[in-house]
Amino acid sequence: MADENKDYKNINPWLACLPTMTAAFMFVLDATIANVALPHMAGSFSVSRDESMWILTSYLIASGIVIPMVDWFSKVMGRKTFFIASIIMFTVASLLCGMAQTMGQMVAFRILQGFGGGGILPISQAILLENFKPTERGKAMAMFGMIIVLAPILGPVIGGWITDNWTWPYIYYINIPIGILAWVLTDMFIFDPDYAKKQENVKYDFPGFLFLSAWLISLQVVLDKGNNADWFNAPWICWLSLFSVISAVLFLVSQLKNKDSLVDLSIFQDKNYLVGTLVQIVMQAVLLASVAILPQFLQSLMGYDAYKSGLSMMPRGLGALTATVLYGSFANKFDGRILVAFGLSCIATGCMMLGNLNLQISSMSIMFPNFLFGLGLGLAMIPIITLSMATLRNDQMTNATGLQNLLKNIGGAFGTSIVATLITRGAQKHQFMLIQHLTDTAANYVERVQAYTGAFITNYDPVTATYMAKGVINRLLLQQATLCAFIDAFRVFAIAAVAIIPLLFLLDNIKKDEQEHQA
Repeated sequence: MADENKDYKNINPWLACLPTMTAAFMFVLDATIANVALPHMAGSFSVSRDESMWILTSYLIASGIVIPMVDWFSKVMGRKTFFIASIIMFTVASLLCGMAQTMGQMVAFRILQGFGGGGILPISQAILLENFKPTERGKAMAMFGMIIVLAPILGPVIGGWITDNWTWPYIYYINIPIGILAWVLTDMFIFDPDYAKKQENVKYDFPGFLFLSAWLISLQVVLDKGNNADWFNAPWICWLSLFSVISAVLFLVSQLKNKDSLVDLSIFQDKNYLVGTLVQIVMQAVLLASVAILPQFLQSLMGYDAYKSGLSMMPRGLGALTATVLYGSFANKFDGRILVAFGLSCIATGCMMLGNLNLQISSMSIMFPNFLFGLGLGLAMIPIITLSMATLRNDQMTNATGLQNLLKNIGGAFGTSIVATLITRGAQKHQFMLIQHLTDTAANYVERVQAYTGAFITNYDPVTATYMAKGVINRLLLQQATLCAFIDAFRVFAIAAVAIIPLLFLLDNIKKDEQEHQA
């Protein structure tokens, strides 16, 4: 083992990027890599598609519970020790997931994987922010932002390719060498400052943990199953939502009153942190919701297979890489708030372009808006992370990153749930509006029925031919109604991106904060 007494300030901060980036990429990638493999896993375990969704839900719930507790675990175990333990647990759980023989085993191992992965992202972010001087944090966050933007995009592509060419267990087995590498690099290059070392007599906040678990589990179930259950028309959704709200209130009260709480909510008194976190919540919602529905659009309406639909997201990765290069060049030349505003404008523009799609589009009509979306996401995400942490002390970073990542996860869950409802309800709304034009008194409809009937009548009797012609028109109606619902969803993303731009002017200028840190 490396010498724990070694002065972490003497370590090149760029070396700390190696283990943190490796571990963060592994964790974020696993949040989406299993999406395209769900039908294969459902078949292997002989369960329905809805039941297989617990493979994703259990992982999100488990990691969500651990994320806000990162600061407490770091005090109990020491941050480096907890980080290594998280990597080992995640890696071992990945092996077990690949070896699972039943649905029950898979869910159990995914919960273990979520517990292991929950601490990886906030600790990685905290270490990077602490190791770099304020003037260099922009470059560090550029690399970190690239990871958290690229990994969810690459997940479906890698998952689709592995599933099609090998078998689904290998989407978990690939974590094993990555996890071992991250473990070795962490032991070599990560060292705890005094405030991150193991502390004595740290008390356990059991009520806080209980309320937190109850809140997140019930909330995730409501968001995952609400759309299928017709939301608040289902009594159990109403009761579970009420239980979630009560649990959330009790958690907040317990954290405010308990001196030895799991999380320190006083961090929200920092204006930059509060506003920056709000902006990131909306951005995470737009990111995950768009990642969820664009492949769905391409598969259900354009006839793409899982791999090709995942591959269609690659221009976003190219856009994010371009943003990283641009930000590295312009980070110290422009106000970070201006860069975030420009990035959000690019996201809105890309979403509006996707909101003008039709079923006769070329591949470029998908690629360029995706590139623009990725460019905007990179230019917005990287500086907003830096801005949100600019006015915090180093010893506040672990708690701050844990809370921020928890809220971003919740934002992403809300985003994917809302967009699923937009697609379902929107398709029904547009179907109702379009069907009013399909009557026997509408000349265009009668003409189209006659044209299709003429095509079928050579092989079928007139009654059957007419019935089949109306069936074709009905399928076209459903297709166009669903297309309109997707268009509406992309336009909602654009509105959301523009709506948070005014919040940026509540942030303090990063350059002023840098001077205060260095004074």
